[in-house]
Amino acid sequence: MDIKYHDNLIPYLYEGVYVVDQKRRIIYWNEGSERITGYSQAEVTNSFCYQNILQHVDENGKQLCLEGCPLNETLKDGIIREARVFLKHKEGHRIPIMVKTLPIYDSEQTIVAAIEVFTDERFQKQIYHENIELKDKLRIDPLTQVANRHYFDFEIAKRLEEAKLFSNTFGIMIMDIDFFKKVNDTYGHLIGDEILKIVAHTLSSNVKKTDLVSRWGGEEFIAIVDVANNDDLINIAERLRLLVAASSYQFEDGKTIQVTISIGGTMVTKTDTIKTAITRADENLYYAKQNGRNQSKITDNKM
Repeated sequence: MDIKYHDNLIPYLYEGVYVVDQKRRIIYWNEGSERITGYSQAEVTNSFCYQNILQHVDENGKQLCLEGCPLNETLKDGIIREARVFLKHKEGHRIPIMVKTLPIYDSEQTIVAAIEVFTDERFQKQIYHENIELKDKLRIDPLTQVANRHYFDFEIAKRLEEAKLFSNTFGIMIMDIDFFKKVNDTYGHLIGDEILKIVAHTLSSNVKKTDLVSRWGGEEFIAIVDVANNDDLINIAERLRLLVAASSYQFEDGKTIQVTISIGGTMVTKTDTIKTAITRADENLYYAKQNGRNQSKITDNKM
């Protein structure tokens, strides 16, 4: 029997793939199999799987290559099987894998071979965690653990598109820690970092799940808030301002540092662009800072 593999993608799969004929002779062994097991194609091809090269066992230690082999059962009845087993690497250690066995038929629908695809479960978990970590790096500010500016840019563009399609409204607020340079100059940047974390956590913990708090840069944060009108946005801004003022960093000797924030905010509608909305909020923030700090100025989009 001559099964051609070099013209398809099987050799390049990250999963392990091998094929046995009706006598359970291994007639194909891909690069993924080499990587997962440590055995080269030359070491395995033309040997028999019942010779127990990989020494598959189940979680109870049962030797599956000698009794209860999923691949052998599929050769007999053509039923596709899946199982979690543990193979023995060439270097001696055990590896958890998921196997899937499938029959191969000839033109007369007779089973002439079977294929086993197996995946290293550790690799699956590693890729999952790497993807989560990468996702977090793309959207989370590493110091404050709120969203970063790139993610804010993505989110506000999406919200504005929804506003144009469905006439939604929402608010944005830019929040600046008052006299933050003085904190750094007096206590050092490490304490300044702790203050940033405290403010960020206070802000993000006191908005709705549908809202977004992001680090805008330096000691500034920006938030997208689901509100229907200017009065609601004013109430949220004032609540956040008061909560930050009531938060503090405590030294080991009991001494505390408290900071305040100034807030500039505005309602955003379908007539806005990102630039017009942020410019309006930034102008309101400038007003709050110039007029004493520790206050908020919120307007609609008609200022």
